[in-house]
Amino acid sequence: MDLQMDAAALQAFLARDFGQVAEDFAVERVDTQGLTLRLKVAERHLRPGGTVSGPSMFGLADVAMYLAILSRIGPVALAVTTNCSMDFMRKPAAGRDLRAEARVLKLGRSLAVGDVLIFSDGQDAPVARAGLTYSIPPAPMAGGAQ
Repeated sequence: MDLQMDAAALQAFLARDFGQVAEDFAVERVDTQGLTLRLKVAERHLRPGGTVSGPSMFGLADVAMYLAILSRIGPVALAVTTNCSMDFMRKPAAGRDLRAEARVLKLGRSLAVGDVLIFSDGQDAPVARAGLTYSIPPAPMAGGAQ
């Protein structure tokens, strides 16, 4: 399937529609195999114990999969997460960015399924894994009828 949005278009979409978090993320790669998204780890992403918080890693996984899907279907802001299962496997370092590698495993008309591996800069093994399902809203009918 051809890409509908490249890295620049995805970054612009984030800035326009999700300005509250857009500065946290950088789209590093998007192609037919998937997407790489970087979380620019800052103090607000940390938890006690010198590590990145679980909610920050969940957010990275969620945004990475969302953008991977949009790269294929275009800027559909109302596509939403319907399920996420996440395994936290290793402690990421507090002073390093996180990188998410997202793959769309199935893209249907109404559902998309994918997985995300999260890596901490400087570590070869993933620190977390997520499996996500998204609901894709129906395309508007011609003539505006719903």
